[in-house]
Amino acid sequence: MYFDGSAHRDGAGAGVVFYTPEADILLFSFTLTRRCSNSVVEYHVLILGLETAVDMKQLHLRVYGDSKLVVNQLLGIYDVKKPELIPYYKYARQLMGYLDSVTIEHISKNFNQQADSLEDWRHLIIDYLNHGKLPEDPKKRVDIRRRAPRFIYYKGTLYRKLFDGVFLRCFGEDESMQAMEEAHSGICGAHQSGPKLHFRIKRMGYYWPTTVKDCIDFARRYQACQFHENFIHQPPKPLHPTVASWPFDAWGLDIVGSLPKSFGGHIFILAATNYFSKWAEAVFLREVKKENVVDFIRLHIIYRYGVPRYIITDNGKPFCNVAMNKLCEKFHFKQYNSSMYYAATNGLAEAFNKTLSTPYALVYGVEAVLPLECQIPSLRIAIQEGFSEENNVRLRLEELEALDEKRLETQQRIECYQARLSKAFNKHVRPRSFQIGELVLAVRRPIILTHGGQRKFTPKWDGPYVVREVYTNGSYKLVAEDGLRVGPINGKYLKRYYA
Repeated sequence: MYFDGSAHRDGAGAGVVFYTPEADILLFSFTLTRRCSNSVVEYHVLILGLETAVDMKQLHLRVYGDSKLVVNQLLGIYDVKKPELIPYYKYARQLMGYLDSVTIEHISKNFNQQADSLEDWRHLIIDYLNHGKLPEDPKKRVDIRRRAPRFIYYKGTLYRKLFDGVFLRCFGEDESMQAMEEAHSGICGAHQSGPKLHFRIKRMGYYWPTTVKDCIDFARRYQACQFHENFIHQPPKPLHPTVASWPFDAWGLDIVGSLPKSFGGHIFILAATNYFSKWAEAVFLREVKKENVVDFIRLHIIYRYGVPRYIITDNGKPFCNVAMNKLCEKFHFKQYNSSMYYAATNGLAEAFNKTLSTPYALVYGVEAVLPLECQIPSLRIAIQEGFSEENNVRLRLEELEALDEKRLETQQRIECYQARLSKAFNKHVRPRSFQIGELVLAVRRPIILTHGGQRKFTPKWDGPYVVREVYTNGSYKLVAEDGLRVGPINGKYLKRYYA
């Protein structure tokens, strides 16, 4: 609960704001007709807030106020020396005793603007223009005197004069909300962004002190606009390239299909790509089963090229199952899953890594011989035909000895290329992260980021979801309102939801 009050010569204004654990905001404003000091007003506001909390049966309450005197007196730091404050102090302590747990804390006025703004800002200016009355607070007195020359009070209505001579009618809290709703989503509303909404309200002839901030906040929180907002194409986190230290150290697996059925009835391709050399292994399948994936990894990767350090797959059932877990335990390698709808994580969608060497040369140490070179001998074939078997063996051994050097050079080229790629990628990064418990919206499934993939009036976002888990790689696990778990999903396809 935030509370604040302000005294002037003819009375006082008070404001109380409640923030619930469900992120709801309850606003209360009061007017005191008799004259009193600022300390008495602050006690009045606190008591009204505590009475409201007791009536609402809020047994656990955290109280924040910008009156250092009132807060420290209730905390026992200051003594209550003024006799007129003792009854208010005792009654406030009595109300706090009705609650199970109450904490009270002093905050600066900058953090208590919500409660401070509940007092109708027009009354102070009208009182000064009509009767010359000023509040007791010295800062507010200076502020009213500075702002008043730009206002006029005509036939019971306050107007503000712009620099170009146009007069705008001044609105309070209720009227300003009605004006924003009509301008944003009314009969002629265009659901424009916050700055354009402010410009339109200005053209309509209305004004209040926080017009720009309120318009931006209103447009940001409007439900329909949140679900139809454009996709966010800027990446939320810097690029983290996959580092492949040596050939066959890491593989990326993916399933291609379904494809047009072949004569043998095959409609899928199970492909594995080595991160370092881009060497590919693939088989045709009639259907994708976990047994097919396990056999492919064992026969085409482990038995041919040795046990890898890790493999990266998506979250499909053929890759995430008990059989795969047993295979990983048996051969002592790890399996990592890419986040949902972010295929670039498994490497198969990445661009060629500029190794300046062919995959065949990185695997076998020599370029492949094409059939045409045997029919019409090329220069290297003509030279090799003149070698004896012993010279051929010696030449082949020298090529294999030089293979490690070629692989090291390739690794350096990969690192340089990835550094240039990261530098270009990170220029477009707009940092965006979420914490556990926050509300987010996710891109509507299936995720299609092109304009032609969905109908015009179809919402682009789903939700809201609650962030359940946060991973270090920029992905999140979500929970829907019905308790259904979603994810992990990459943060690129999430945005904050404003309730």
